[in-house]
Amino acid sequence: MISLLVFAACDTSTNQKTQNKASEYVVEPHSFARPNEAAIQHLDLDIKVDFEQKIIVGKATYSIVNNSAEVIVFDSKFLEIDKVEADGKETKFSLGSFDKMLGQPLKVLITNQTKKVTIHYKTTSKTEALQWLNPQQTADKTAPFLFTQGQAILTRTWIPIQDSPQIRITYNATVKVPKNLMAVMSAENPKSKTTDGVYTFKMKQPISPYLMALAVGDIEYKAVSGRTGVYAEKSMLDKVHYEFSDMEKMVVAAEQLYGPYVWDQFDIIVLPPSFPFGGMENPRLTFATPTVIAGDKSLTSLVAHELAHSWSGNLVTNATWEDFWINEGFTVYFEMRIMEALYGADRANMLALIARQDLEEEIEGFKETPNDTKLKLDLKGRNPDDGMTSIAYDKGYLFLRTLEEKVGREKFDAFLKNYFKEHAFSTMHTERFVKYLNENLLDKNKITFNTEEWIYKPGVPANQAIIKSDKFDKVEQSIKEFLGTKKVETAKTKDWTTQEWVHFVKNLPANIKPDQLAKLDQAFNLTNSTNSYVAMVWYEKSIAHNYHGNGVDSKIKSFLNSVGRRWYVNTLFKALKKAGRTAEALDIYKTARGNYHPVTSNTIDALLEFKEGK
Repeated sequence: MISLLVFAACDTSTNQKTQNKASEYVVEPHSFARPNEAAIQHLDLDIKVDFEQKIIVGKATYSIVNNSAEVIVFDSKFLEIDKVEADGKETKFSLGSFDKMLGQPLKVLITNQTKKVTIHYKTTSKTEALQWLNPQQTADKTAPFLFTQGQAILTRTWIPIQDSPQIRITYNATVKVPKNLMAVMSAENPKSKTTDGVYTFKMKQPISPYLMALAVGDIEYKAVSGRTGVYAEKSMLDKVHYEFSDMEKMVVAAEQLYGPYVWDQFDIIVLPPSFPFGGMENPRLTFATPTVIAGDKSLTSLVAHELAHSWSGNLVTNATWEDFWINEGFTVYFEMRIMEALYGADRANMLALIARQDLEEEIEGFKETPNDTKLKLDLKGRNPDDGMTSIAYDKGYLFLRTLEEKVGREKFDAFLKNYFKEHAFSTMHTERFVKYLNENLLDKNKITFNTEEWIYKPGVPANQAIIKSDKFDKVEQSIKEFLGTKKVETAKTKDWTTQEWVHFVKNLPANIKPDQLAKLDQAFNLTNSTNSYVAMVWYEKSIAHNYHGNGVDSKIKSFLNSVGRRWYVNTLFKALKKAGRTAEALDIYKTARGNYHPVTSNTIDALLEFKEGK
């Protein structure tokens, strides 16, 4: 399929309205749908969650915008389609050839007058969006758990849908679950369990299909404020509530920057350890990893990040996955501004500097494929996950921060506030953003900026913003003192934040010796750190420098068997492979793989060339 540079228009006059006629959509490489002919507009979902068979079964009824089409095309992958109805009458359908990445086109026969299409279906054991957990894989170990992960193109594996980010729908849902469990979705949610296990949901604001989300488990709710709160298993609830107690302050700070929070409620659910990401910005209900529950709020920039997505991503959405930086670069920038507003510029700059170092490592990793360091990507024939790298996040952030410094914060904030307001509930591709940027900021203020180089060229341009942190300067001085004297000044580190520890470990020199790592470990017991981020970077350093003291190898194995966050897992398996310990990595992976979500296991399968059953 050829990517056409056509803006996916959408009625944005209020957050209640959706399209009232077929729009001109980008024809993009990751969906079979043909929405310019017929597009979904509203979904009524009626499903049952069957933990015994580990399937979801039910029906999806769509109100459609029909541009005189005789066929409407949906995306489907690893689903069993039982029957399809058009305006209440059974109609013919067919499933096209199977593509390993995209699944199959589901073609449904309609008339040019058809307004509703109902698809009766069930999921299968191959459904990639779903992870079914037994009680032992949860925090409380008393009840099973289910959660979905739709980004980027996995919603089609649990709902037959037009699975393109430029398509926006409202939805209602009825979900039947076992009576002792609660269901929550990216919608208006219950605060307590029902007696019959039946839950109803409503999402009145139009969202992209990748933001459809469902979690089912023995969970409870605890409010933080009138519009914020947390869901978690009972044993985790108070810890989660404390960790995220600044949620309302973050919402207020965000609103002061870029306008009203339009999603009514901002809640977070902390999922079991196998959740593959740090967080997922499902509207009204962010999904989060338990690895951020550090006990000291030191990793809650994740909350700021997912909250920022309520504007950049959920409100103004990348039209295709080739424009992913439009979601993530803006969100990292917004995240840093929230963190600065609440905790000061140095805290934000420490986060930004760590991101800058991650970006350097990413660029080095792409030295054989430099085109992957462009912000606007060409992903035709490739999995959109290939574009979900530090480039979109951290180069995107650096571009916007550099732009802010060039034009001045006051003008840049006014520009961004208008950008979110004018394009609310619509999608944006890179070329249209460049046009909007030129017309509404650069040309208007007679400012010259190398936008094209930042977006369409590999690497990072020379005019990048320079980020500094006094605290990190002191950390680096501590490293020099240690290397020079071999003495460890523990008094200097007693008030260090997580970010300072991460910077310390990541900036230990490339030629550091195992005995030096042993000395640091003896002083700070880094191998046994209870902070998942610090532990991860220390384990990576230990692997890279052949350090085996303090039981670190056993800790690494335990970590990989108990954490499913793809970033952490992939980092450590990469390190093991690079260190020539692939056989060891495979042995660990064989025991850990069953605890990982398919998003994670698919990545590690490819990294370690693992084939199930061998």
